Amino acid sequence: MDSHSNASELERQHLDTDHICELVATLLPAAEYIHSPSQSFLQTTEQEEAMAELLTTLHDLHPADMATLLESLPLEERMLVWKLATPTEDGEVLLEVSDPVRETLIDNMEQQELLAAVDDLDADELAELAPDLPKQVVYEALSSRDEEERAQIAAAMSFEDDQVGALMDFELVSIRADVSCEVVLRYLRRFERLPDHTDKIFVVDDQDVLKGVLPIRSLLVADPESEVSQVMADDVVTFRPEDDVEEAAAAFERYDLVTAPVVDNNRKLIGRITVDEMVDVIREESEADMLNMAGLREEEDLFAPIIDSVKNRWIWLAVNLCTAFLASRVIGMFEHSIEKIVALATLMPIVAGIGGNSGNQTITMIVRAMTSGQISNSQARRLLRKEQGVALVNGLIWGSVMGLLSYFLYHNLGIGLVMVAAMTLNLLLAATVGVLIPVLMQKSGRDPALGSSVLITAVTDSGGFFIFLGLATLFLL
Repeated sequence: MDSHSNASELERQHLDTDHICELVATLLPAAEYIHSPSQSFLQTTEQEEAMAELLTTLHDLHPADMATLLESLPLEERMLVWKLATPTEDGEVLLEVSDPVRETLIDNMEQQELLAAVDDLDADELAELAPDLPKQVVYEALSSRDEEERAQIAAAMSFEDDQVGALMDFELVSIRADVSCEVVLRYLRRFERLPDHTDKIFVVDDQDVLKGVLPIRSLLVADPESEVSQVMADDVVTFRPEDDVEEAAAAFERYDLVTAPVVDNNRKLIGRITVDEMVDVIREESEADMLNMAGLREEEDLFAPIIDSVKNRWIWLAVNLCTAFLASRVIGMFEHSIEKIVALATLMPIVAGIGGNSGNQTITMIVRAMTSGQISNSQARRLLRKEQGVALVNGLIWGSVMGLLSYFLYHNLGIGLVMVAAMTLNLLLAATVGVLIPVLMQKSGRDPALGSSVLITAVTDSGGFFIFLGLATLFLL
């Protein structure tokens, strides 16, 4: 029942997106005149109705849903929707959209619009958005903040994007260890609202040095007269602002964290990181690995100009062209063998294809294990032997199947035996290279997923053709 309900909800969201696109298409002819919903510029009743419905729909959308909608629209339709969006939520939407789409939105916004969009953002959110904003906008936005917020934003901006400090949230609740739980509860009731994702309160001393954490669930069931020091947990997972965000995200997943404190070298509490930021890190890393394996250099706006997409994709296409040419030269080396036994031409793509598929399976497993920190240098050799064992078994099984089929098709025992040997050897090659490519990439300081799919296909194609045609030449001619 639950799964059916979820499916219905997803379908409803998909239909809503389509309907919004239809409304935007109706208004598109008047797009250049649209500056404010109050202006009278619409020429037909259909456009007036579409405008009214679109405004109502857009103003009810969550910023994350608005971001998804903007990412699914071509540039002209995207800018029309952006003009009609709720201005007070523009900053939150800019945080939610992908980097390429954010760039197009910011490029089409006036300075005053950008200042209004970031006015309500928290310090950590403004710090996250600041690198994409014009310098003058950042300067003016900072001048409107108090000294404490300016210091927080400057601190967050001093760290690289892949460091925990860049994602720190400065909105947190801290208490002393020598007060009672009743005092803590009274203190919490003074807040209009607690910071998002507050599952624990941080316990510090007079110098803001972290002593432990008080989980909310422990506070609620504790004796009101008990001191915080008796209820708090002192075994705390902490992070430094210089820590890598991917390692932090892995720790959140491993320990089922919702929030975690960020401390300096003296264990002074300076901020916290939250699960929503870590989920974004995990998603972005997964997407980056997918793009890198396909040979894409960076995330791409689906509706980016043709020249931008060409720039993003050309390098690995060039590499693939070179490797394909190499594979063709390998075939050319054995053209006399192919002329004498035409069956070789029909069978050799099978050897190359299964090798490429097996290699991609291996490399995907290795890259995933590296991303989650499951592979060390000492384990690489054992993993290589294991993958070679898998390849050997698969090669003997499926090579024998293809060998029998080849024998029945061409009534030539030699061709069947060559198929068995070639498929087994190419699967062994695929397994070896599937482990070595990401390991060597990581050792050289590169992303292990970078172009891995292109490289493994190149090796298994050229290697498969060479092994199959070489064995055929040696034993059949």
